[in-house]
Amino acid sequence: MNIQQLKNVVVLSEKLNFSRAAEELNIVQPALSRQIKQLEELIGATIFKRDKRNVKLTPAGDYFIKEVRKILIQLERVTQQTNNIHNGQAGEIRVGFTHSIMQTILPDILKKINHQIPGIKAVLREMNNRDQYLALQQNELDIGFATNPMVPFSLKSKVLHIDNFVILLPEDHPVTESNYVDFSIFSNEEFIFPSLADGPNYVHILESICIDAGFTPKIIHETDSASTSFRLVEAGLGISFEPISSLHGHEFPIKSIELKNIKQKAQLTMMWNPERESDYPMLFELLKNWKSN
Repeated sequence: MNIQQLKNVVVLSEKLNFSRAAEELNIVQPALSRQIKQLEELIGATIFKRDKRNVKLTPAGDYFIKEVRKILIQLERVTQQTNNIHNGQAGEIRVGFTHSIMQTILPDILKKINHQIPGIKAVLREMNNRDQYLALQQNELDIGFATNPMVPFSLKSKVLHIDNFVILLPEDHPVTESNYVDFSIFSNEEFIFPSLADGPNYVHILESICIDAGFTPKIIHETDSASTSFRLVEAGLGISFEPISSLHGHEFPIKSIELKNIKQKAQLTMMWNPERESDYPMLFELLKNWKSN
């Protein structure tokens, strides 16, 4: 079994057609068929179920392909990092983040990383909580930063900063900081929420703010984009929650009320796959000891 065989079997799993896969790989079809047969004999399992018309992954093949993808991603990272070390470079880290993280702690973290580990390159991707979990588990990210994540058991985490929530309102909304008493005043409002699928724990926390105030929120729009939420509030299409840090630097004509006297808080959290710690010991030591100002 060699690396090219593994790459070839992944391409075939995507095409599910020997002719098209062989064409993309620039090899003849009989050679590809022979490689797949040899691979199946080597591992003692049928990867593809095939007849004259169709090619399908078997259950064993489905598992095999998922694991091979992880191996190839890891090999690519190891190869790149080895090359970086050889050339005296610090390498790169892949970082996932949510909107409120970028508005608060992430710029300071990146500054400190650049100061402590000169030359390191950060590849930044704004992602929802769910996508970060998957990318971290598959080693497509090195570090993730999310708000109130439900961290899988396979990952480690650390809360780096705690924010109050704010409620966002149109500028002409009758509730103001001066006449706001408690959250039950919004019991008849229509709400804009993040989608449950992309961050269930975060959504449940927002729902609990309403439930503690004696009502269930009427959700009329869902979006995982803070800027979209701001626009919808501005247009009078509902009210929404954000960590107060999400408002840093925003110029939307909306108003907000800080919810200081509720138990729910926005926990800005760092997540990582412990398998990555040995690749970047200085980086993870720095981040584990990082404290918000």
